[in-house]
Amino acid sequence: MTEKKQIEKINTEKSQEKLQEDLEKYCKLAVEMGATAAKYIRTDQIPIDDRVALKCIIPVCFNYNTCANCPPHSLKPEETRQYLKLFKWAVVFKKDILPKDIVRNKKTTEERAEGFKNDFEIVNKLESAAFYDGYYFSAGFGAGSCKSTFCPDQECLILQNKKCRYSLRARPSMEAVGMDCFKLAVDLGWQIIPIGSGAKAEEVSHGSLMGLVLIN
Repeated sequence: MTEKKQIEKINTEKSQEKLQEDLEKYCKLAVEMGATAAKYIRTDQIPIDDRVALKCIIPVCFNYNTCANCPPHSLKPEETRQYLKLFKWAVVFKKDILPKDIVRNKKTTEERAEGFKNDFEIVNKLESAAFYDGYYFSAGFGAGSCKSTFCPDQECLILQNKKCRYSLRARPSMEAVGMDCFKLAVDLGWQIIPIGSGAKAEEVSHGSLMGLVLIN
């Protein structure tokens, strides 16, 4: 019988060696859960651009104003900039998806949703692991809209002043709060391809989803 791990008490004075050990552990955990690659970075390496938020309204995204974790209800880019100043580190990962499963095609809607669900699951798991390791301010961001992923045919309950159906899994996406995922991926040496609504599976080599967890 496996002995249950004891939750450790809060220690606000972690050594640099322990911090690096934990960050490496979270990167490894992300890959074990399905991420293609994961790295830990300083929060000042996370690019925030107001034009990311602009893309949510020009043209208007079909999830705009339909979800509590999407614009205009999510954090504004300037708010994100301010919060990032309160953190020093982040774990960022990418998950490659088959072209046929990432392009908009009604025949593969289920496969597409599963990819995004796994992305949110990785974010949730990393955030939880960091929390129990004593990084109690840790906060995670996924990919895409949680409404499209979890509640595609239902109204967002939070916007109706009710409890979220997936309160422990749903998160804002990186792009919803102004993070420039494309630039960050390029800066990290990851290949990333823009896939719009008109893209065909045979036109792209792979699709990518990203996620990020802030570590205090």
